[in-house]
Amino acid sequence: MAEVVLYHHIQGLTDGVRSVAGELRRAGHTVHTPDLFEGRTFAGIEDGFAFAREAGLEKLRERGIAAAEALGPELVYAGFSFGVTIAQRLAQTRPGARGALLIDACLPVEEFGTTWPVGVPAQIHGKENDEFFEEDLPAARELVSSAANAELFVYPGDQHLFADSSLPAYDPEAAEVLLARLRAFLAAV
Repeated sequence: MAEVVLYHHIQGLTDGVRSVAGELRRAGHTVHTPDLFEGRTFAGIEDGFAFAREAGLEKLRERGIAAAEALGPELVYAGFSFGVTIAQRLAQTRPGARGALLIDACLPVEEFGTTWPVGVPAQIHGKENDEFFEEDLPAARELVSSAANAELFVYPGDQHLFADSSLPAYDPEAAEVLLARLRAFLAAV
């Protein structure tokens, strides 16, 4: 079974993010959910971004990196939206990475190196008309075309954070498909 670090999105470590972690735990995986916002959650994306800017985006990311460094090196790095900025960075730069699960976002590979690391599988998930994910689609497609073991899953709809059952954007059908794909990925790493 895999050991996963799951980073929350800009609205914080919500009950919906905890629920996804719980589903992966029920599948037999060890899942760590660092709370980068120290218990704060936000009703909207804008409120979360306002907090993150005030707290310092890089400072928050460094908390996430420190949480991973306190664990063993052979981890799957997963993130929702803002959390992808940490998960992808660690998957690309930390030796021993076993995989990357990038949900609702994807950065250009060049942000953290010249190529995607050989032997590190990845899955990228997002909604086709999500205004935030749309701008990341070119980077996601490029990552998938350049990596031997990467997949891109684009779901119909426009909801950002669609797998978080505690938010209005929740899409139960797409979330169930996403969870099935995450479980399959983790079973194979």
